Amino acid sequence: MAVPKDPVMLMSYVNTQLRDQYASLSDFAASAMLDENEILEKLDAAGYVYNKELNRFVAK
Repeated sequence: MAVPKDPVMLMSYVNTQLRDQYASLSDFAASAMLDENEILEKLDAAGYVYNKELNRFVAK
């Protein structure tokens, strides 16, 4: 599946993957062959930050 380009859809997709399959954003990015920093930057620009303890993106 292609990763959504819309930031809100991307956040929802990544959070679902993190919840269901991955212990960390790094694990997800490596498995999906995506740039972790690019995900962080796109979602930061949309008002979301990655919370390691929750293993999900949350609103700033």
